[in-house]
Amino acid sequence: MLSGQELARYDRQLTIPGWGEDGQRKLKDSKVVVVGAGGLGSAVLVYLAVTGVGTIRVVDGDVVDLTNLNRQVLYTDADVGRKKVDSALEKLRELNPYVKVEPIAEPITDENALDILGDYPIVDALDNLPGRYVVNRVAVERGLPLFHGGVHGFEGAATTVIPGTTPCLRCLYKGVSQGSVPVAGVTVAVIGCVQATEFLKYVLGIGGMLVGRMLSYDGLAMRFTEFKLKKDPNCDVCGRTG
Repeated sequence: MLSGQELARYDRQLTIPGWGEDGQRKLKDSKVVVVGAGGLGSAVLVYLAVTGVGTIRVVDGDVVDLTNLNRQVLYTDADVGRKKVDSALEKLRELNPYVKVEPIAEPITDENALDILGDYPIVDALDNLPGRYVVNRVAVERGLPLFHGGVHGFEGAATTVIPGTTPCLRCLYKGVSQGSVPVAGVTVAVIGCVQATEFLKYVLGIGGMLVGRMLSYDGLAMRFTEFKLKKDPNCDVCGRTG
């Protein structure tokens, strides 16, 4: 049930066609794990929380650094040196006390991924390819939707992986290494909001998702471009599914 306070809080979104109180209850009952509480994660977490997603698990093993503050809007100077998940828990509770936040202060690894990710839909808000490969493998093995986003400077991209239907991240990123990359805060805001939107549509069952499609964003040209994605039949992660 939704309380009177919740109905008032979510009033403007309840009037969206296909949303309503039934949709809001679906969101309240939904669970998601956001892996990475940096730039992308900050945007995703803020908007999932204020929208009323019931349970949000936050996974990140890092502490807040001064160099994070140009793009990781969950944090302030006062948070430098704190665990990101602790600060995220505090900020998200302030944004929406009706949301349950589950902080996990560990980096995602092959050894802990199954336990940490559980059976929650996954938002990939990571900034490194090895970690993405880990969450991708678990998503495919367990049939969990994976909402992927990545950024580089003023450019970004997003897609939604539905195991058994779409290409997985291993199909798309083969043998690509990734070190530290330049990032504009406005870019992670755009891509993170795309990822959050994809999750909301998934729960609500409305709209068309980025299934088998990659949405590419060029902030300098202010242009969105869409690419169709093809599954690799020889992919060592998803090649035997679907």
